[in-house]
Amino acid sequence: MTSLYLSLWIAGGVLLQIAIYLSIGFWRHWQGYRALRNAAAEFEISVNPDVTPEEMQPPTTEWPGYRTFYVKRKAQEGTASQVCSFYLVPEDGRPLATFLPGQFLTFKLGVPSPTGENQSVIRCYSLSDAPNPGHYRISVKRAPAPFGSQIPQGISSNYFHDHVEVGSQLQVRAPAGHFHIDHSNSPVVLIGGGIGITPMLSMLNWCLVAQPGREVWLFYGVRNSAELVLQMHLEDLAAQHPNFHLHLCMSDPQPNDLGGHRSGPVRFHHSRVSVALLRSVLPLKPYHYYLCGPTPMLQSLVPALEDWGVPDARIHFEAFGPASVPRKHSAATTRAPSQRDDKGCAVVVTFAKSGKQETWEPGMGSLLDFAENHGIVVSSGCRAGGCGSCQTSIRSGEVAYAQAPDFDPEAGSCLLCVCTPKTAVTLEA
Repeated sequence: MTSLYLSLWIAGGVLLQIAIYLSIGFWRHWQGYRALRNAAAEFEISVNPDVTPEEMQPPTTEWPGYRTFYVKRKAQEGTASQVCSFYLVPEDGRPLATFLPGQFLTFKLGVPSPTGENQSVIRCYSLSDAPNPGHYRISVKRAPAPFGSQIPQGISSNYFHDHVEVGSQLQVRAPAGHFHIDHSNSPVVLIGGGIGITPMLSMLNWCLVAQPGREVWLFYGVRNSAELVLQMHLEDLAAQHPNFHLHLCMSDPQPNDLGGHRSGPVRFHHSRVSVALLRSVLPLKPYHYYLCGPTPMLQSLVPALEDWGVPDARIHFEAFGPASVPRKHSAATTRAPSQRDDKGCAVVVTFAKSGKQETWEPGMGSLLDFAENHGIVVSSGCRAGGCGSCQTSIRSGEVAYAQAPDFDPEAGSCLLCVCTPKTAVTLEA
């Protein structure tokens, strides 16, 4: 046998051994992969290692317009019975749309009027729990008429409390809103004032399940313990999760409200939520701050956080109603454009369908207020840029928003309730 044939036999033997080794390795890998897929199928777990947590969420099933839901459960929250939770299930039995913790639902209600007819009322309410495949939950606070005032009681909140029962049908739009918690691992501070606790509950409940190692602080401001919502739930979470820190702040506490006789992970404060309190309690870390509450609370806290040195990108907030919360770093760009046109004159607004042309000046409010003050009827709902009811086409000109609305208007349209004219503008109204 020549040296050439010997070399070929040796090379063939080496290649055969390599092929056998690779075949055995592939077989073992395939068997392990099949076992993993079988286990994943049994427990409904995704086995794709390359997708992010956001991509692993079930596909959204948003629906156009309004969809009929019925109330599966109604529950009173708190000792004062001023807050009621409603558990909502789709009547058609189809899957629910996923949502981001902090978002809201929009409702079209048929509210009885003094004349006996139903009036259409559109309102937005925050989802108050983490995403659940079986139902949505909102928590609504009854809004009474202010004492000694001619202002009527809250139409939609009292309708929910007095007329909406188990089995009632409601018209609901899919979850929406730009105010929601991020999915990073950054430590987070949640601040809820009064019923502003509802989106905080959604964020908190989601975070402790989906990100159990994330550091979470909740500062919950009320007048006294009678206004607390789901207090036992919050205290149980604080006892179960060492990385969750619960602080209950009461501006006008009742006797024994401050928990001096109790021991545990909950801290009680006889004060409003303030930056001074945050500075005395929080370690020095790069927190994200999420705030929801009445306008005076946000008008106090947001600038104070900026003065403390918190970056603008780490302050996220949502106010009740059509609130305006100035941001120091963006004040020059949000106020100036909407004050005067390029020539420094007052802005002319033309309502094409109504055939009216009026002059808008600073201090006259939103374009919705301006239209109504001149007898122009415009469909509206939340008056806070959330429901989209006042969406109106712009024939010419530009408008300005102090901050981005939660509802994204169609191209060439605007939300009259939260915008002002930037230049002379013609509206389809």
